[in-house]
Amino acid sequence: MNLAIVGLQWGDEGKGKIVDYLARSFDINARFQGGSNAGHTVRYEGEKVIFHQVPCGVLNRNTTGVIGGGCVLDPKILLEEIGNLTKYDPAIRERIKISKFCHLIMPYHILIDEIREGTKQAIGTTKKGIGVAYEDKYGRTGLRVGDLYNIESFEKKLCLNISRKNLVLMDVYHAEPLSDSEIFDLYMKYADELKPMVADDTRIVSQAMNAGKNVLFEGAQGAMLDVDYGTYPYVTSSHTVASSVGIGLGIPPYSVESVVGVAKAYTTRVGQGPFPTEDSGELGSLLRESGAEFGSTTGRPRRCGPFDAAVVRYAARISGVKEMILTKLDVLAGFDKIRVAIGYENSDELDPFATELLVPRYIEVPGFKEDISGVRSPDDLPSNVLNYIHVIEENTGIRVSHISLGPERDAIVEM
Repeated sequence: MNLAIVGLQWGDEGKGKIVDYLARSFDINARFQGGSNAGHTVRYEGEKVIFHQVPCGVLNRNTTGVIGGGCVLDPKILLEEIGNLTKYDPAIRERIKISKFCHLIMPYHILIDEIREGTKQAIGTTKKGIGVAYEDKYGRTGLRVGDLYNIESFEKKLCLNISRKNLVLMDVYHAEPLSDSEIFDLYMKYADELKPMVADDTRIVSQAMNAGKNVLFEGAQGAMLDVDYGTYPYVTSSHTVASSVGIGLGIPPYSVESVVGVAKAYTTRVGQGPFPTEDSGELGSLLRESGAEFGSTTGRPRRCGPFDAAVVRYAARISGVKEMILTKLDVLAGFDKIRVAIGYENSDELDPFATELLVPRYIEVPGFKEDISGVRSPDDLPSNVLNYIHVIEENTGIRVSHISLGPERDAIVEM
């Protein structure tokens, strides 16, 4: 089975935990897009482990993690992340493969991102240099992991890039120029540390599939942050939908046999941009505190509001999702009534071009008081919880296959 996991909202749906849970049945866990702006949280041996660039399934010791060519890579953050993971598995480096096609995030990418986010044109990035690195990728001036091992060529390209960036830094942003020799020496050091992990992801994944092995495809962020189909320009800089799997790993599009979506039982968003069901009052505050809704990467408080069925319908359609996993359902305990947005005043469907103008139409369903975090069987779920799940299925057209009821690895119910 080759399965893709995608987010059905604005990210932060809990994909990390779901990938970790499912990966125990998979030989390969391959990330196909994004960079260190991802913050996937997994509970392991009672501790909170945050993944940024390493695929979340590698804590399962039979799973190899592949960082695909569609990703952008910050060597400093990656090596720190791998160093932290060795606490749980000293041999984990042997199971991490980095595509030689990955574009490198350079210090000038991070600096320019930070400067831009300090202006009136800020869009709420994580200031990790992700978008600027993708700009260079598509501007055909980027540097890739494979370039590190052709030293003369890498140095020539790097010096040319830094001379261009320094002009922008000094003339446009009035910032200090960067030293090409310092950056070159730093990245040569990274090259030595990364070399045992660098590989051809297209070959690794293709060979695994041809051998009948199971491959789990993991994306970062959610569908509403897709650079084409999300709430542009308040999006990430890559394609977060399932169609991106083939491009991000260099494999045929038919490689994906099934797509499962992950959605939170309510809705959240980090950073700026439209959010039709956002609640700036008491409900939003309660959800934020009860659900610990603070960004794993930045610590920023997430904006919160009711479940938006139209957003999930749209996200599911563009990724071909037929079933989904509903997370953080336990956070809704204690509400007398729970609202669900089923459409908008002038349309039943989401139009990403008009998101800022959409006024949601809500229905109310009975809430529940019971603490369901310890439930592991659908037979033990209160009737109002089952009713809420049914309402979501009915209004999204997607079957809920599992629900997640807390951060622990086993806090999942198969429906």
